[in-house]
Amino acid sequence: MPLREVALIRLIASVGAGGVLYLTPMVFHAEAFSARSVGDGLAAAALAGTLGRLACGLLLDRGLNASIPVLLAAVLSVLADRQLAGAEIFDGYLRGQLLLGVAMGLYWPAIELAVPLGCGPFPSSRGYALARSADAAGIAAGALLGALLSSRGHLRGIYLVDISCMAVLITLLLLRPLPAGHRLGAAAEGATVTPWRQWIPPLLPMLGVAVLATGLIALLQSALPLDLLRGGLARPALAESAGSLLIGLQLSLLVVLQWPVGRWLAERPVRFGLGLSLVCFSLGMLLLALSALVGKAGVAVLLLALPLLALAEAAFLPTATEAVVELTPMEHQGLAMGLFSQCFALSAFAAPLLGGTLLDGQGHGVGLWLLMAALSLLGLLLVRRLRPRQAGLA
Repeated sequence: MPLREVALIRLIASVGAGGVLYLTPMVFHAEAFSARSVGDGLAAAALAGTLGRLACGLLLDRGLNASIPVLLAAVLSVLADRQLAGAEIFDGYLRGQLLLGVAMGLYWPAIELAVPLGCGPFPSSRGYALARSADAAGIAAGALLGALLSSRGHLRGIYLVDISCMAVLITLLLLRPLPAGHRLGAAAEGATVTPWRQWIPPLLPMLGVAVLATGLIALLQSALPLDLLRGGLARPALAESAGSLLIGLQLSLLVVLQWPVGRWLAERPVRFGLGLSLVCFSLGMLLLALSALVGKAGVAVLLLALPLLALAEAAFLPTATEAVVELTPMEHQGLAMGLFSQCFALSAFAAPLLGGTLLDGQGHGVGLWLLMAALSLLGLLLVRRLRPRQAGLA
């Protein structure tokens, strides 16, 4: 399947996911769930996908067609959406999140590995820029559609949107399957397979950066919507529709920035792109903290933070995936994508718990955002330890 068709699959999946990932906290805030309860469900989802990520990565290295885990993920997403659409108590919410977590665990290693398999002569760094642009466009469209549904009092319609997207995705995959991982398995036949002890240690700093950056992204999905709805020390609480629009604006900025930033960074060392991402995350988090302290001007400060956070995410997502490819021997790239995807799960498990606890304990997000700004700067120490191969040798 050509790269553009992989991008189409990711675009469709992301339209459904955009509303579910970013607006589910608002759905259950309306049901009077505490920030901690919302965070517990998101953390359970992250934990549920753990084994799926690792097993999927290992099977991809052994030639499993990437369509199979993506199809299973789509079916599980439909079941999760049906559960969440009708949930009014924590048990129903938790069941939906667990199903969603397993689905994400199967989806991400397969869809990430499909990019270099579908690139052909096209450089994988640019391939990831295109794939992440498709992700960003889909997520923004889904979140904006969710904001429209919210303004009309039908926020739970985001789950019907996701079900529709999954139906389209399943149809496309049955007609045009994703590529198998046979190229990676073939690379190991008749050649010396690189031992784990030689490729895992150089990958560890990148995995540390991934845990940090994806934790920040997870907080933008879980803690930021709640912070907007609850208000800051001096910033008044925003209406649900206004909070949805701000989230949609940040994602729209990501759409605008993702392709030009990703393509620009594809021609530069991955350490440069990762460093740029962490600096922008730190500045954006500082502005989020400041927005809680300046009263009615807090919304203006939030608007200043959004472009920085969008630039940080646009720089991180394609660069980090390319860094994993450059740091990993070809015959182990399936497992490496599983480990990389596991970083998303680990941060998605810990970040909502931390965010929910601090928001409930302090009643505002100032401490949370200041802590994240400091950790972003510390992450630059890990970036300095990366020693990737040249992209063409990965």
